[in-house]
Amino acid sequence: MRQRSLFTLGPAGRHVPMGWVKRGLMAGVVAMAGVVGQGALADAASPAAQVAVKPATPPGTCRKPVYLTIDTGHMGVAPGIVDVLRRQQVRATFFLANERTQAVGERPQGSTLDAHWADWWKALAAQGHDFGSHTWDHISWLADTPTGFRFKATAGPQAGQVRSLTPAEYCAELARPAARFQAMTGQPMRALFRAPGGKTSPALLKAAKACGWHHVPWAAAGFLGDELPSDRYPNSVLLQRALRDVRAGDILMMHLGIWSRQDPWAPAVLEPLIVGLKAKGLCFATLRDHPDYAALGPAP
Repeated sequence: MRQRSLFTLGPAGRHVPMGWVKRGLMAGVVAMAGVVGQGALADAASPAAQVAVKPATPPGTCRKPVYLTIDTGHMGVAPGIVDVLRRQQVRATFFLANERTQAVGERPQGSTLDAHWADWWKALAAQGHDFGSHTWDHISWLADTPTGFRFKATAGPQAGQVRSLTPAEYCAELARPAARFQAMTGQPMRALFRAPGGKTSPALLKAAKACGWHHVPWAAAGFLGDELPSDRYPNSVLLQRALRDVRAGDILMMHLGIWSRQDPWAPAVLEPLIVGLKAKGLCFATLRDHPDYAALGPAP
């Protein structure tokens, strides 16, 4: 039986918290937009806010942590995101799939784990970030089958096609980003994975665990909304919602670029979000410090 999801289908097959729908978020967006307006984001993203950097929390002293996790995407905003993390002295946990990319600076269009991005990932690993698998072809679970699972690939040569995999083949799909990461960085990925869209079943999680992988979902308040359409979910509303709802212990989720969002969420919202959460007394940690994932070793 498929486990009950806290999310419903959103743009591009990704997942939106069910509570957003049940509470009638659209009405809330209109009301909040009238109160918050675009000025709230502009104020929070002002130069003064952006340079208000609190010192990095020494390891083991983060008392009210939140865990920023970042899934791969089109990479167009990736350099800006990393600039914010460096400036704000925040380390994050990245989940890697081999997704299609935009041309970024001197890097041509390609894929997130190709040779053009290898030095970028190596630099991130040297900075102390944490890393997990997001499957190689960003395959999204559709159903369990008598012999395994059915998925829809959203990257790679079979993008858009439905694929059936045995448990062993799914484990191999999880392992490919780990092998590529080690080849690029010289460091092992940890035994963490995030299913694209957060879509899983108990059987899928059991199969992954049997071959050494541990799934990482996100908190309902940690759905930062960067994959939602910007005309209906403007940055100012998403920022205010996160600042209001995120609590200590939450795992947050964002992406290194979303093709369908016209007004990019990052890096515009990321820095005021980090500054605002720090002002509430929260601190940032990687999943190496999360009680459920701290003890995990290298990827199998």
